[in-house]
Amino acid sequence: MTDTLIARTADALQSAFGRAPDLWVQAPGRVNLIGEHTDYNDGFVLPCAIDYRTVIAVTARSDRQVRVVAADYGHAVDTFDLDGPIAPHPTLQWANYVRGTVKMLAEHLAPLGLSLRGADLAIAGNVPQGAGLSSSASLEVAVGQAFKALLGLGDRDGVSQTDLALIAQRAENRFVGVNCGIMDQLISARAEAGHALLIDCRSLSGQPVHLPESVAVMVVHSRVRRGLVGSEYNTRRTQCEAAARHYGVPALRDVDLARLERDRGGLDEVVYRRARHIVTENARTVDAAAALAAGDLVQLGELMAASHVSMRDDFEITHPAIDRLVDIAQQAVGHEGGARMTGGGFGGCIVVVLPDERVADVRAAIEGPHPSPDGGPPTVWISHPGAGAGQNW
Repeated sequence: MTDTLIARTADALQSAFGRAPDLWVQAPGRVNLIGEHTDYNDGFVLPCAIDYRTVIAVTARSDRQVRVVAADYGHAVDTFDLDGPIAPHPTLQWANYVRGTVKMLAEHLAPLGLSLRGADLAIAGNVPQGAGLSSSASLEVAVGQAFKALLGLGDRDGVSQTDLALIAQRAENRFVGVNCGIMDQLISARAEAGHALLIDCRSLSGQPVHLPESVAVMVVHSRVRRGLVGSEYNTRRTQCEAAARHYGVPALRDVDLARLERDRGGLDEVVYRRARHIVTENARTVDAAAALAAGDLVQLGELMAASHVSMRDDFEITHPAIDRLVDIAQQAVGHEGGARMTGGGFGGCIVVVLPDERVADVRAAIEGPHPSPDGGPPTVWISHPGAGAGQNW
């Protein structure tokens, strides 16, 4: 699939600008195996990169102009100048992810005595859009990687892969206007092939966790539109902050289960249940990383099942159609592996970790007699953990 993207970007660059690429870069999408709503509580998450990605063909310019062609949007072209103010595009939403990343990268480089140079970019991707697999983070990180490669920048220059992720997050927060956490950009920038990454969302440290080569990651889109996720997300975040204030800590990361129970007096019951999900989910995520590292798919499956129950009953972010999909997947997987909802909630996707040999049976169980609410079968993607952003892959 990546070869196809490389060819498409080369063709787009030639068609739009009459130029051949100097280099290519890529950045993947991601799925979170376990650790839901823990990121903004300074907790732990366990995502992996998927082998669906954004590819950019890059060629240098001798001036300060940036020209971008989007192969996935009818070869639409955006042009802006690095010496002028970089403002949101009036009509092209995809262009704002590019412009925002370039603006934030330029601001990051200025105190280091570095500056960007003009470039022509051609972009194509196969990360499913609107599925909660971080197509936007993939695009942002790929744009940052394009200029990092073009300028030959690295850790010694003050542009590490973690810096790249933070720049991409700032672009989404401050320019695009989406108040996302750091997980999506960080795993896209720093993933290792064949591994998930246990991320400490407070320190931004990451511990690679090996997935056996015989294990697949299945992502299933329920086709349930996540219509309430924005307002409900904000409500959950407010409830978690209220719980942290009750316990007198900076974030629920700092509360263990014993203290949660011991000092709950006077805490609203709903807020208590929200806090219980976060506290137990943090523990589950750390335990899941250990189980995965040991190749213990039985334990991993039990932790994923417990995570889903907690999201359903304590955090109340699942949906009946999602619950049914998870039940079907868990029964089809059996004891080795597991399934749970992944993402913000109220629809979207489930993630299934399972042996390769079980993929066909689980896919058949999911796609067979159980249509989605709109009458069609759920959409299924199969992946193995891919590498993070880079120039060579």
